[in-house]
Amino acid sequence: MKTDVIVAEIGSTTTVLTAFHNIHTDNPVILGQGMAETTVIQGDVTIGLKNALKDLKSYLGTEELDYGEFFATSSAAGGLKMSVHGLVYDMTVKAAKEAALGAGANIVNITAGRLGRFELEKVKSGNVNIIMIAGGVDYGERETAVENARGIASLRLNIPVIFAGNIAARDEVREIFREYEQEEFLYITENVYPKIDVLNVASAREVIQEVFEKHITKAPGMEKIREIVNEAIMPTPGAVMEATMLLSETLGNVMTVDIGGATTDVHSVAEDNPEIARILISPEPRAKRTVEGDLGLYLNKNNVAQAIGRGNLMRKLRIDEAELGALIDTLPPLPAPRHMALVQELASYSLNAAVSRHAGKIASVFTAHGKTKTATGKDLTGIAYVIGTGGALTRHPGRVKIIRAMLDRVDPDSLKPSSAAKILIDSDYIMAATGVLSRKYKEAALKLLKNSLTEE
Repeated sequence: MKTDVIVAEIGSTTTVLTAFHNIHTDNPVILGQGMAETTVIQGDVTIGLKNALKDLKSYLGTEELDYGEFFATSSAAGGLKMSVHGLVYDMTVKAAKEAALGAGANIVNITAGRLGRFELEKVKSGNVNIIMIAGGVDYGERETAVENARGIASLRLNIPVIFAGNIAARDEVREIFREYEQEEFLYITENVYPKIDVLNVASAREVIQEVFEKHITKAPGMEKIREIVNEAIMPTPGAVMEATMLLSETLGNVMTVDIGGATTDVHSVAEDNPEIARILISPEPRAKRTVEGDLGLYLNKNNVAQAIGRGNLMRKLRIDEAELGALIDTLPPLPAPRHMALVQELASYSLNAAVSRHAGKIASVFTAHGKTKTATGKDLTGIAYVIGTGGALTRHPGRVKIIRAMLDRVDPDSLKPSSAAKILIDSDYIMAATGVLSRKYKEAALKLLKNSLTEE
């Protein structure tokens, strides 16, 4: 059997292969999908890839499967770990953070101001994949970014460093990295905060994804996959963001929620409500992603259960402590039917917590002119569609209830989506796959995405 394209999504817990055909026509289709556990622990992610391919062949009823092109996304080995260092937290640091998260990175260290000795030690021992330096509007304050660049270059970490700060500091930063023989690891891109209240994150996102593809060898066996792909390996969250932005071109304000085994990610592409924009303290990007590293259904199942409260879980599931402990301990990456009730509770909590953290808030403050309202964070009140993707929100029988419970939960101070938002399910589980596919086959990716979305 032949197919045009195979896309591999290599996650922290599962590996999914999707076969697409008729990509070059007006009627692209999904031939089938195979799934297996990701095999990072076994020392080679290609084992899981081969198992997923075997599952795909079984689904298609064929022993041989020829493909024209092979694409891949990955969040294995914890995904893309970054540290971000800027000047002022609410300005350049925030802008750099948005760029990193939008590209699919997991931020493990954030600093504002000049890096001291202890902060540099933390950077050195942080085991990050990429470092981003920002700071200063264009032609404004430059010394902080320059000194931070000098401190990081002096560590000689031999890892990619992205400079996305004051344009006037570029030459000096480049010279500093040359002095410390780190120039080959330096990437210079546009300032993420070129003017006051202006975010410019698109260029930095592109560079982060480029760096990710060049240096993705952290997961054992990933270098083998890099040799067979036709396009760059994208961070899976970055691919989901690409798909969300693609859908926003026709659907308007959208939000994608992805509950995974290790994290819960929220991607939103939305314009601010004019009334909220008037009281917004600082700007937010139109496309925003947040990742919650403590909210996952497999690697973080114990954390989520503890947050809910084991007593609450026992009451909701109508089981005793021993039964609950056994359920949690035996919960696999691909849940069995007996785990579904537990997964629904874990997923419901994870989704509500993640969206609450992603959404902005309204607060009342007292000024010389009396009481007034201010807004901080992302305004999601205009979201028209909430899209569910990831294993729990595409395969679980209670997926709509999980999303609906989040939308119906009232919080007058939250800027989360209203209950009027429509729910769409990525029924074919192809958000990440079409995100990477859209880089070369945009029209086909959009058609496949729309066919996958079912309104519930």
